[in-house]
Amino acid sequence: MKNIFKIAFSTMVLSCTLMPALAFPDVDSTHWASKQIEELSEQGVIVGYPDGTFKPDDNVTRAEFATMAIKALRQEHANVAQTINFQDITPEHWAYDSIQKAVYFDLISNSDKAENFRPDDSVSRAESITVAVNALTTEQISPYKAKEVLAKKYSDTDSIPDYFLIPAGKAEILDMLVTIPTTDKAKIEATRPATRAEVAAILYEMVEQAKLNPNAKLAEAMRKKTGEGYVIDNAIVQGSIGLIPAGAVIPVELTSYISSQSSKAGDLYVAKAPQNYITKEKFILVYEGSNLKGQLLDVRAGKWFVRNGVLVLDNALLITNNDQTVAFQGIGEVKKDRNWFMKFVRWAFKGEKLDVPAEGIVYIKLMKPLKIDLTNGWVIE
Repeated sequence: MKNIFKIAFSTMVLSCTLMPALAFPDVDSTHWASKQIEELSEQGVIVGYPDGTFKPDDNVTRAEFATMAIKALRQEHANVAQTINFQDITPEHWAYDSIQKAVYFDLISNSDKAENFRPDDSVSRAESITVAVNALTTEQISPYKAKEVLAKKYSDTDSIPDYFLIPAGKAEILDMLVTIPTTDKAKIEATRPATRAEVAAILYEMVEQAKLNPNAKLAEAMRKKTGEGYVIDNAIVQGSIGLIPAGAVIPVELTSYISSQSSKAGDLYVAKAPQNYITKEKFILVYEGSNLKGQLLDVRAGKWFVRNGVLVLDNALLITNNDQTVAFQGIGEVKKDRNWFMKFVRWAFKGEKLDVPAEGIVYIKLMKPLKIDLTNGWVIE
């Protein structure tokens, strides 16, 4: 009996291990959009409700959808050069920045004159699919071609609004015109509010297509930035993410004088990146001029026949070119380059004094890894 129990228990544990964990109790593995919902949830693009459910059949507001689209394209940290004034949203609106980014990246068409955005209206299927198509560089098609393509599959092609005909045709050609699976002939239902499940599927298809053919503005924003600078040889590049590993040694330029003879442990210092920190492929990890802050960890004056000076920096923060302040923990010990004879002299007689002038360089050894989005310099915490 004990052996039977052990086998049964092991089987149960193995089954639980192999069974994929579902993000939401109301979206099981048989749901037609479970894959898209799970992946976008893991990426933080979509979230559930406080009770843990996803409510796949609920609707999504236009403001919510703009925010989801920008997050899905990983442009939430992008800078917008020029804003559009809407009559019904102000800079205090929770989705203001995302809406501005959606307009800037041509996801949402908008004239220069002020008009309403309707942030609390439900986003329609036509609107959400149009945004997905606008994120892409696509071949031009005629209304006739669009209708021809759509009529082969959808029974309500003749009722599609004129403004949506070409976006719908392009979406169908790209196999991203999302519809709920049915045994009957499919319908586009352009004007119906999109459900949360449909939105997840539409955004998923948009992201997959944008990896291949983003529109011009997105292509520039999604491009990994390159430049000259200080090469961190052991930096790792994975897709659009760069990783400076713990143990990497990085030069920093001090903005004020420090000395083993006059400075004190606990004194604060400010430094900056004297040049770009780059990977061996020349992708920029940290931009020139980014600020670093910390304090002197250990300061001991050099005394003849007693000890050589000690000057150790404890770096704590990095302020990036995006004005993002993040932890940047590193230790830098000031040492002078000496030939073999002077090394012997300092070892035998001691008394070496250490100092670093303003604009002098100290090398910091990073204690914890730093992960960075190579498209925009944003540190991922």
